[in-house]
Order: sequence, then structure tokens, then C-alpha cells
Amino acid sequence: MGSDPSTDIVPKLNSGELDMAALPTNVAANLYNKTGNVQLLALNTLGVLHILENGNTVNSLADLSGKTIYATGQGSTPEYALNLVLEKNGLTPGEDVEIVFAADNAEIAPLLASGEAQVALLPQPFVTSVLTQNENVRVALDLTEEWDKAVNGESGLTMGCVVVRKEFAEQNKEALDRFLDEYKQSVETVTSEEGLAHAAELAEHYNIIKAAVAEKAIPECNIVFVEGDEMQQIAGGFLQVLYDANPQAVGGQLPNDDFYYKR
Repeated sequence: MGSDPSTDIVPKLNSGELDMAALPTNVAANLYNKTGNVQLLALNTLGVLHILENGNTVNSLADLSGKTIYATGQGSTPEYALNLVLEKNGLTPGEDVEIVFAADNAEIAPLLASGEAQVALLPQPFVTSVLTQNENVRVALDLTEEWDKAVNGESGLTMGCVVVRKEFAEQNKEALDRFLDEYKQSVETVTSEEGLAHAAELAEHYNIIKAAVAEKAIPECNIVFVEGDEMQQIAGGFLQVLYDANPQAVGGQLPNDDFYYKR
């Protein structure tokens, strides 16, 4: 996985070269606030971030005091989510905890596996991949659980979504709704026991990740399909938390109701 793909995707959505895209949820809100020409179709990924340690000293967020955390996602959900849970636990990023941002997750994984990095924030499937490379590396904290505690369960850590250009949605409603039906069916298949092996084979076929790793990682990836009113409730709560922490995280203001595509 290279650097943040959304930096390539956003201009193509703006120009009309792309009609739909999978993006980090806060990037979708930013794009809506800048252009008004995208709508949120569905949430496809909840929290997949974990704090890993090569060692056994981190058992709570307080234990991160004085540590250096390697991470990706500067300026997007991983950075905002990490900052929020640290601050809610009395730790100031840059003072109590040093955060070193890398260009992509593939850079961090070998540092952690070799022991050069002691603590890292990684998403699935990189978590599973690193765990298989070094038995000394363990999952110290689940950022999704820490997020839920930090916000008292008022929102979910909503990592990823699917957006559509508003004009395309208006002109292709029937096809779009059919796509959503098929997308929902696909997610149900991938997240079912009987569909897992096939999904893992496809992951290897398309050079995403080896099938053996994918089979372990997919059940940990929080793949979901959430649309309509439930999508608005979950995503709206998440964006509100980000906005309260840093308005620029969502583009300066919360999206209006027309951001949420409803059938």
C-alpha cells in the first residue's frame, strides 16, 4: 500500500473522471465542504487501528507516556483518532507522546518486526502481517475500544466510506441503488464463514495480500455495509467528535443533511 490514495482520487472525483470512490470518512466530509458535489453512499469500514508493541510495557493508554509511536495517516482519521484518545487520557501529542509519521504502513511494519520501532499504530491487515513475522510483537491496545471509551460510546470510529458524485447519483439512481444492493451482498459474503476463503483467494489474486494472511485478517477488518439513516447517525456522530477536536479535520464545518444519500 502506497501513500494516501485519496490524494489521487479526490481530483479525479472533482473533474468527473471518477463517479464513485472509497475514501476515509473525514476526507469525504472535507470534499463535500469544499465542493458540495459528493454524497456519502455507505460506510464500509469501522475501526481497524491497533497499537502494537515489540515488548510488553504498554497495557493502557497511560503507559504510552514517554513513548514514540510510529504511525501513518497524518492529516486524516488515524492521526485525529490517535490524538483524541491520547488527549482524553491526559496525554499531549508532541509533548507526552512523540508521534513519527511515515509515508505508508509498509514502511512501519518491518521497523516494528525488527525491533527498530517499539510502538506503532497500524491498521489491519498490516497488524496480522506483522504478528506473523515476529512473535515478540503483540496487540497492546485496540484503538476502536479506546475511542468508544473516550467518547462514552456516542459515536463509532468510522474509518472508511463510499462516496458518489452528486450529479451521477441524480442521473443514475436506479443503477446506483442496484449497486448498493450488490455491495451489501458482497460484504455479507466476505464477512461470512463460508465466504472467507474465497475472499482471501481474491485478495492474493489481485496482489493485495497473501491469502493465508488475508484469511486471518479479514475477520479483524471491521468490514461493514451501513446506509441510510443508520449511516447518518454513525457517521454524523463520528464527524461531530472530529469537529469538536479540530474543525479542519472535517473541512471547517459539519456536512448538511444532503451529504447523506438516502434511497
